[in-house]
Amino acid sequence: MAVALSACGRKEAPAPAPRPVVAMPAKADERLPAWTLPGEVQARYSTPLSFRVGGKIIERQVRLGDSVTPGQIVAKLDPADATKNAAAAKAQLSAAQHQLDYARQQLDRDRAQARENLIAANQLEQTRNAYASALAQRDQAAQQAALSADQLKYTTLQADHAGVITAEQADTGQNVAAGTPVYQLAWSGDIDAICDVPESVLAGLAVGQPANVTLGPLPGKTFTAILREIAPAADPQSRTYRVKLTLESPSPDVRLGMTANISFDNRGSDSQTTYTVPATALFHDGKEPAVWVVKPQEDTLELRRVQVLRYDARTVTLAGGVKAGERLVWQGVHTVSAGEKVRAVPPLHPEDFAS
Repeated sequence: MAVALSACGRKEAPAPAPRPVVAMPAKADERLPAWTLPGEVQARYSTPLSFRVGGKIIERQVRLGDSVTPGQIVAKLDPADATKNAAAAKAQLSAAQHQLDYARQQLDRDRAQARENLIAANQLEQTRNAYASALAQRDQAAQQAALSADQLKYTTLQADHAGVITAEQADTGQNVAAGTPVYQLAWSGDIDAICDVPESVLAGLAVGQPANVTLGPLPGKTFTAILREIAPAADPQSRTYRVKLTLESPSPDVRLGMTANISFDNRGSDSQTTYTVPATALFHDGKEPAVWVVKPQEDTLELRRVQVLRYDARTVTLAGGVKAGERLVWQGVHTVSAGEKVRAVPPLHPEDFAS
């Protein structure tokens, strides 16, 4: 009887109240939100102009910002040494030609005498060898004369394409080596918008994808661009990938070097469903990204791995691991544990989670 009475006197401890957590249902994206990256306007092709021989610059005929045409002379080197070398090579060619003419005449005479058996056979062979040697020396002198003439021509620097001078890298009176840039030439024609994208954005880009480009100095104007090139490797310092887009029908007021804002409208694949949630909802399961899911019947937490398509400043876009309508914990993901009983509440300030 005493045991029974003591048992009735004990009361079970009340269950702990469910922990309130900020959780909201996952909603599938109608389309992936666009993102904007800073960039710069550049010519599609830009090459340095340099002399093919070394020497002292005695004249520059164009300046920064000047437009040039193909074949236009832009700078000159002192031609004195090249002129002397060309004259010496021409004289050597003349001497070699004279030796060849003499050897040919001697060969003709020896052949005639050999037919009459007036000279020995070995003498004819020696004459033939002398002619072959003279011919080779003449050909060598001809090539040397042509090379010297080219080097004299190379003391004049010409623009190989139409374009605009965007940099001056050597001045009059300066001694330059062969290949030292004197000017930087931006070719006329296609204009690119160039930007560096982080690896989180790279998965959503593809060659041929359209983009909108706005320029800081031209407010109110939007240009269409087509992505034409994605760098195959990341920059070792910034860990970003260089992306080049070609502007379609740029107006004449688009100038090289203008700052640009490049907006990628990434709609993704029709078969891929994505969910954009606040960045504060992202947790980890080991080394893999994960989110806390509130089970619908039990109101307990489940840690589930997810696939992140891209990271933005305040949001992450999930491409797998989540279904529409499932409640995801948006805040306090580091203070909860698996299987914990929770009570889902909306965010106190919804604007803090606006994408």
